[in-house]
Amino acid sequence: MAGKTFCVKVYGCQMNVYDADRVRTVLCSRGWEEVPENDADVVMITGCSVRAKAEQKVWSELGLYEPSWLKQQKPVVALTGCIAQRLGERALNRFPYVRLVAGPRHIGLLPDAIEQAASHPKSRINLLDTDPKEFHGLDFDSDSITIKRENRYKAYVTIAHGCDNFCTYCIVPYVRGRFISRKPEDIFAECEMLIQDGVKEITLLGQNVNSYGKDLGLSFSWLLRKVARMDGIKRVRFVTSLPQDFTEDIVDVMSEEDTVCPSLNLPIQSGSNHVLKMMNRKYTREEYMQKIQLVRERVPGLGLTTDLIVGFPGETEEDYNDSLSALQKIRFDLVHSAAYSERDGTPAATMAGALPVELRLERLTRLNDLQDAITLGINQELTDKVFEVLVDGDAPKGKGLLQGRTGSDKVVIFEGSKRLLGEFVKVRITQAEAWCLHGELVKE
Repeated sequence: MAGKTFCVKVYGCQMNVYDADRVRTVLCSRGWEEVPENDADVVMITGCSVRAKAEQKVWSELGLYEPSWLKQQKPVVALTGCIAQRLGERALNRFPYVRLVAGPRHIGLLPDAIEQAASHPKSRINLLDTDPKEFHGLDFDSDSITIKRENRYKAYVTIAHGCDNFCTYCIVPYVRGRFISRKPEDIFAECEMLIQDGVKEITLLGQNVNSYGKDLGLSFSWLLRKVARMDGIKRVRFVTSLPQDFTEDIVDVMSEEDTVCPSLNLPIQSGSNHVLKMMNRKYTREEYMQKIQLVRERVPGLGLTTDLIVGFPGETEEDYNDSLSALQKIRFDLVHSAAYSERDGTPAATMAGALPVELRLERLTRLNDLQDAITLGINQELTDKVFEVLVDGDAPKGKGLLQGRTGSDKVVIFEGSKRLLGEFVKVRITQAEAWCLHGELVKE
């Protein structure tokens, strides 16, 4: 297939980025060339289904290819990821240029399928999972790591697939399947090759990383410590954790291993025990608070983020105020917030007490205003402090500006030479915003 061109577009979580990078790597190894979207023979869109807004964005994107396809019969569009598992057949029927759909567990079959779609103009390929408990060509060969990555200096490594928790609002178990851990030797081999390729920071990925190893007689804390002690690794992160499985042995590793970053995403989803029970979240507000207190006592300088949903069916004003008070008491560095979005096939989609969309959005606005003020206050306290920053790219705006992240996962923007890309530098914070910090290089 030498001479064929492709473009990859990713919407959604880090696991989509990881999956897309693996396909990108294999296609390039087979002689394909990655080019801008308008020049591509094949466009692979990897999309998310967690919220309706994410799906709508991808669906709108698909419609934009029609004029180009009518004019020159390209590009061939491959729709992958969670959105393909949920809406792939509808996309095949609606858009003639969508010639390949593949669910998350067919990731290993994608390179061959893309080549088949590009070689046979009339082919329509459907690789959707019929049994969410089974895998179909999940893994590439062991040497097919993500050499072609979105970022040269940071890499994701998936350690587990799927989820068995079945929160009532969540589509993930239905589109990514049931939980299964990757073999530890495969994870270690991938991390080793990434380190040799110049990666400075590895993030271990899973829908619930804390469940890692339960099906293998192992534990996540064991895996985390092993990775943290690998020769050449500089930083290790992990996402995402579920509160009920975030245990003290994980905190032990965070506090004892210098390479494990002092950052944690621990989704609370609601500050109300009433709503948490309806969500089938297996912890209470009080239990969540105890875990936060534990990790903050053991891990100095912790950067703490969370996920939170407002407007869940049956959420009262009192429930909503419980969420606001949780933000005020815990003071998260950042909150990934969302108004509740119905997902067909989940129990919550048919629950009584659905709230008007206008009320959900009004509650979301109020919550975001509160959290923005909290985040700004936390960031302003960092002014004039010096942090070690991994320089990972150009800042999105501003000529001559670089950006990087602290160990606690704060984005820092500063002036510097491109020669610093991929290096660790000391930066003094000079200005704070709610979404980032500004600083200046500290000369050694």
